[in-house]
Amino acid sequence: MDLPQKDIILKQFPQFEQSLLDEIMAHSTIKEVEEGEEIVRTGQYIRSTILLLSGLLKVYREDEEGNEFLMYYLEPGHACALSMMCTARDAQSQIMAKAVTSAEVILVPSHLSELWLAQYKSWHNFVIASYRQRFEELLQTLDSIAFKGLDERLLFYLRRHVKVSGKEVRLSHQRIAIELNSSREVISRLLKKLEQTGAVTLHRNYIEVHDLDRV
Repeated sequence: MDLPQKDIILKQFPQFEQSLLDEIMAHSTIKEVEEGEEIVRTGQYIRSTILLLSGLLKVYREDEEGNEFLMYYLEPGHACALSMMCTARDAQSQIMAKAVTSAEVILVPSHLSELWLAQYKSWHNFVIASYRQRFEELLQTLDSIAFKGLDERLLFYLRRHVKVSGKEVRLSHQRIAIELNSSREVISRLLKKLEQTGAVTLHRNYIEVHDLDRV
């Protein structure tokens, strides 16, 4: 890896000690991912731990009919905890991961990821923190499904999207409906109600979020 890449890695993962950064530079691979490209598929054996260097990824489940269940978004400076689990257990993936925007990922060979757990305290802490964060996010997602109506689930969905990518939600009503396992007509009706409260403004190709707390 060249010096600019080293600087980017240091910026996104400042908690790693220098010796660990040197190992990442020497033994890992940086891969560019195009918007919409799948980097993990259901049934795939994952041979590398995935760290996100830039861009945005979404991790989700997909059923036999192609319906999606959004699990969480992955932001720069974070790792896909579920890919870590599959890598450690040499198990097939039960999830999908796709680039929401063009992105760069660091692929850490599985044997090194395991070795570093004992060798580097910062890596051990990073892995544990990744598991904890994703577990908490999954609990929030499950709570929104089990205990809330579709209108509240939509608010939860929009808040989560705003958190990771800003107040312009560049998703079609159809895409939101798929990820919430609903219909486009229902989602459009709920979004129109949100617009009437002043919480959002609906544009032709995106949703501008103002203040979802006023709902």
